[in-house]
Amino acid sequence: MSDRAETTVGRVAPPTAPHLVCRGVKKRFGGVEALRGVDFEVRRGEVMALVGDNGAGKSTLMKVIAGAYSGDEGEFFLDDQPVTIDTPYDAADHGIQIVYQDLALCENLDVAANMYLGSEPVHDGWGFLPRILRPLDDLLMEKKALAAIDRLKVRTLQSVRGKVGGLSGGQRQAIAIARAVGADSTVVLLDEPTAALGVAQTEQVLQAVKNLRDAGHAIVYISHNMADVFEISDRITVLRHGGNVAVYETAQTNTDEIVVAMTRGIDKGAPNAA
Repeated sequence: MSDRAETTVGRVAPPTAPHLVCRGVKKRFGGVEALRGVDFEVRRGEVMALVGDNGAGKSTLMKVIAGAYSGDEGEFFLDDQPVTIDTPYDAADHGIQIVYQDLALCENLDVAANMYLGSEPVHDGWGFLPRILRPLDDLLMEKKALAAIDRLKVRTLQSVRGKVGGLSGGQRQAIAIARAVGADSTVVLLDEPTAALGVAQTEQVLQAVKNLRDAGHAIVYISHNMADVFEISDRITVLRHGGNVAVYETAQTNTDEIVVAMTRGIDKGAPNAA
């Protein structure tokens, strides 16, 4: 895996203690058991890829962690402290943000407005009014948007006042990721962030993810693109039929091994699997 080695030169290894831990997560939809007691973890300063065939439970697990689904069973820990995640508000309060594949951006609004949609800063000087009636603080919103984009080192955006409808797919994905960063998150969940993007746009997104990782975030990365997975991830968690298969160190495995684990499972004593 020489190509992988080149991408990790100069990186400081993340701490061994996981930041987010999920234990025994179960989720049923009627008679379908989508998650069968899944265990999962991710450290700060790493990208944990989450892979599996269609129906393996990847997106369901992400939505449970993000509070979009309420798990039927399971425990969640942040830095060894138990937390409750039943709603998206719970997840956001704990610093967990998700970027869905459809991005959920409003094309008729500018970049800054999209990044703070639903949580726009308002002028404090109007405190005698209910928050919903206070005027927006456009200058503060612009400054915060610029700061979030700068943290990701996105260099392709000319202005945060440009309409999202005129941006490329890669730029839109970067905005969606920057929105998660701007929410003071520590955990960022990315669902197929490079799907339907061209080569140049994909590289923009992958670089943004690398910058986010290097800033100390814990990143969960779902993708069917094995080339992206091996370029961007530090570890790989494989799910199959709603259950755990194994966790691999990316630098010590290869595409064939991962594909076999996804499609056929593995012997529990297989090398490289944690």
